[in-house]
Amino acid sequence: MMPFPVTTPGSRQTPPAPKHCGISSPISLAAPRETDCILTQKLIETLKPFGVLEEEEELQRRILILEKLNSLVKEWIREISESKSLPPAVIENVGGKIFTFGSYRLGVHTKGADIDALCVAPRHVDRSDFFTSFYDKLKLHEEVKDLRAVEEAFVPVIKLCFDGIEIDILFARLALQTIPEDLDLRDDSLLKNLDIRCIRSLNGCRVTDEILHLVPNIDNFRLTLRAIKLWAKCHNIYSNILGFLGGVSWAMLVARTCQLYPNAVASTLVRKFFLVFSEWEWPNPVLLKEPEERNLNLPVWDPRVNPSDRYHLMPIITPAYPQQNSTYNVSVSTRTVMIEEFKQGLAITHEILLSKAEWSKLFEAPSFFQKYKHYIVLLASAPTEKQHLEWVGLVESKIRILVGSLEKNEFITLAHVNPQSFPAPKENPDKEEFRTMWVIGLVLKKPENSEVLSIDLTYDIQSFTDTVYRQAINSKMFEMDMKIAAMHLRRKELHQLLPNHVLQRKKTQSTEDVRLTALNDSSLDLSADSGNSMSVPSPPSAANPGPVTGVNTHAPAAVVASGTNMQVIEVSSQQASPSDSPGGMSSEGVPQTASQPALSPLPKPVITRVVSSTLLVNHPARPSGSAATNIANPIVGV
Repeated sequence: MMPFPVTTPGSRQTPPAPKHCGISSPISLAAPRETDCILTQKLIETLKPFGVLEEEEELQRRILILEKLNSLVKEWIREISESKSLPPAVIENVGGKIFTFGSYRLGVHTKGADIDALCVAPRHVDRSDFFTSFYDKLKLHEEVKDLRAVEEAFVPVIKLCFDGIEIDILFARLALQTIPEDLDLRDDSLLKNLDIRCIRSLNGCRVTDEILHLVPNIDNFRLTLRAIKLWAKCHNIYSNILGFLGGVSWAMLVARTCQLYPNAVASTLVRKFFLVFSEWEWPNPVLLKEPEERNLNLPVWDPRVNPSDRYHLMPIITPAYPQQNSTYNVSVSTRTVMIEEFKQGLAITHEILLSKAEWSKLFEAPSFFQKYKHYIVLLASAPTEKQHLEWVGLVESKIRILVGSLEKNEFITLAHVNPQSFPAPKENPDKEEFRTMWVIGLVLKKPENSEVLSIDLTYDIQSFTDTVYRQAINSKMFEMDMKIAAMHLRRKELHQLLPNHVLQRKKTQSTEDVRLTALNDSSLDLSADSGNSMSVPSPPSAANPGPVTGVNTHAPAAVVASGTNMQVIEVSSQQASPSDSPGGMSSEGVPQTASQPALSPLPKPVITRVVSSTLLVNHPARPSGSAATNIANPIVGV
């Protein structure tokens, strides 16, 4: 295993005098007590069943794979050097090296985790060489599987599976004739005369190495970070792309805690982590070192200079130049959720300190599906597995845009997206289709002087789906039958889409007690006598309307209509009533979906709406004429 500060009951760990790290003096220099060492050992034992501690055999296998990959890189660079007629003396010492970063480099990777790697080459090796001759060399290697190049990505990468281990390899060409074995990537002078893609590729290694350099005790840091990462994943707040924190951000928060308590062991550091960040006065930034200007004219995080940086809600600044905020995706809702989890973590670790709870309580998953009364479910589907993989990646990368729109609604207090995605039941059992769904919990404000709260979410859903479709079309990813659907479900209706083992958790007090009603465009026929049927006119467009398809089999009544570039979602329910008890029959909040395009030639979303007949009778009066809600189409003409 990776080394850990192992202590035995009755022993006292006496660390050496720590180096001073961080931008401020430590809060405490206290040495660990005997009880702290015992609690640390108990923490290690608690972590083992979760698979976060890799066995020595697996670790040695990773080292061997990286050695093989490093040899391939050196061999490839020698071949490139010979093909470009470099002098033999240079070729002999040309070098080239594989560096690692991320969780593996930090020493906190879990069983089966992938490895983030960087190929560093001398100045005569081009990026085009990396994506051609090196790619071809990897393709011929018998231990390499699932090889794919993503050359046009923001940070270009080659992905592969080497003897069963997933590896992502970035590329950076330095302005050096040779690459020495003892090269220190933290040297800022290496950034001179590099293109921006090389700087981005180097950033991961530079940040990781800087973090390790800035903590007073690496072993204590690693064990604490393993615990915090596991806690964050169990509590569904580990996801940079969805607006929570990613691995490097959690590492920097733990590193700052270590700086403030340099002599503390992991059990104390975990508790102090929750203490520090439950009380942190955001948006004051978390810094591991004072930012330094290197006069290389690279953009750095600085709210004094960059107005956009002033709007970051939870800034955690990377320690390597050029300094960046690693948490720019954080929204009001995700920050609120994380701060609440920090406070809960502090309360639990206090119980553990008083021997009123075990460490396992810290890693108990909260009951997300019992916490809220209202949920929005997003579904992404595609006809093939390959298309589905690409489509899900794009949709997931845009969900935070929807969350940001929802939380701006005056009646929505919180929009909490669960980072865990779930397989969705097929719309048509006889049709080959791959479906994934995400769930967003909503906290609503109670209406004043009204029994029914009416919220129009049409534009929010439409904007989100249009953004996804537009990017898919522009990047030439979009294919026929790639779909997005959105539906509203009450807590008691989640069983229609989610399996019981996901839902059957301990129940918690609901965070709100109101229900949603969406106001829709006046062109929608919602009369009680319509037999649950309605018409949605197609907005003007150059595209020809396609055939209406799709039936929702999960609800008692479905109505389907077509419209070009138009996404509508109706979210409806009554004020709370005695029938809202778990055993009562539900007559409200039956799901409806705002669905997807078919190509002919541009996407034309198909709107599927499911509404309970009881709801229609009790639906509040809607405006008509000039008072009607008209939803603008943000991408007319795409």
